[in-house]
Amino acid sequence: MMDMSPGGKDGQSPPNSKKTSKKPKYSKFSQQELPAWKPILTPGWVIAAFTVIGIIFIPVGLASLFASERVEEAIFRYDDTCLPSSDAGNPVAYIKNDATNKTCTRKWVVEHKMQAPIFIYYQLDNYFQNHRRYVKSRSDKQLWNKEAGGGETIKNCYPEDKTKENEPIVPCGLIAWSLFNDTYKFSMKNKDLTVNKKNIAWKSDKGSKFGHDVYPKNFQGGGLIGGAKLDESIPLSDQEDLIVWMRTAALPTFRKLYGKIESDLEANDEIDILIENNYNTYEFGGKKRLVLSTTTWIGGKNPFIGMAYLFVGGISLLCAIGFILLYVIKPRPLGDPSYLSWNRNPGILK
Repeated sequence: MMDMSPGGKDGQSPPNSKKTSKKPKYSKFSQQELPAWKPILTPGWVIAAFTVIGIIFIPVGLASLFASERVEEAIFRYDDTCLPSSDAGNPVAYIKNDATNKTCTRKWVVEHKMQAPIFIYYQLDNYFQNHRRYVKSRSDKQLWNKEAGGGETIKNCYPEDKTKENEPIVPCGLIAWSLFNDTYKFSMKNKDLTVNKKNIAWKSDKGSKFGHDVYPKNFQGGGLIGGAKLDESIPLSDQEDLIVWMRTAALPTFRKLYGKIESDLEANDEIDILIENNYNTYEFGGKKRLVLSTTTWIGGKNPFIGMAYLFVGGISLLCAIGFILLYVIKPRPLGDPSYLSWNRNPGILK
C-alpha cells in the first residue's frame, strides 16, 4: 500500500525538497533605483543651450573653412590627354599593347607658393574597391605569416591564388593583383625633384598586417594580366605602395598617397611632369587624376567640415532667437514642479 502521508515513506521528508528561490538578488542597479538627474527644460535652459552651441560651432566652422581655403591644390586629369589621338577610338587596345609608348609629359606652372611637404596623390573615379568579391579576395594570414603560404589560407584569393604550376602566389588575391602601376616624375629647370615614398602608409598596417619576413613570390604569375610588379627582395612590410593600395576605399572616387615632394615650390615655377600611363581604367570607364596638395591643421582641402559646423551653429542660433521672440511675445506660464511624480512620491523614484 502506497504511503500518501506528507512526509513520504516512514514520515521522512523527500530529498531536495527545499525550494530554490528564482527571485533575483535585489540591487538598486537592477531595479533602476539609482539616483538620476531629471532636468526640467525651462525656456531659459533651452535658449541658453542653443546659444552656446551656436557660439561654439560658428567660430569652429569659420576656422575650418579658412584652413581649408589655405590649402594649395593642383589637379590634373591625364587618362584622356595621355591617350594618342590615333588610339582615341580604341583606348583598351592601346593600354593592353605592351609595344606602345605610354609616356606623356605635361607642363605645370605653380600658381601660388606651395610649402613642403607637398603630397602627391593619384585619384581614381568609377572604381568600386568596395565590391564584395574584391574586398574578400585577399589573405591577411598570408600577408603576415610566412608559414601561411597556401592551402585553406588562400581559398578566398581565387582566381589569383596559384600559378599554372600550382605554386601559391604571395601576395594573393585581386586587390594585390590590381596594384596601381602608373608612375610620375617631376623636374624643374632640368633638375629632378625627389619624390619621397617612405612613410606613406599607416604605421599600424606596416607593423601589424604585413610581415617583415614575408617576401613576394610568383606575383603577377597567374593567368590574368594585372597591375604593378613587386620586388621579391623587399619584404611586404617595406612595400608601401602595396600597403597603401591594400587599404580599400569605401567610395568609387578615391585618392591614395603616392609620395611627397619635400621642397618648396614658388609661384610661377615651371614643373615638367613625366607620366607613365600604364593602368587600365578605359575598360570600365574610369578616370585618372594626379593631385598635388599641401596641408594645414585640418588636413587637405575639405570645405564640408566647416560648412557643417556653420550650418549647425546657424540653425542653433536661429532656434535660440525664435524661442526668445516666442517667449517675449507669447509667454507661457510654467507648471508647478511639485506636481511631478518624482516630487510627489520621493520614495518611489529617487
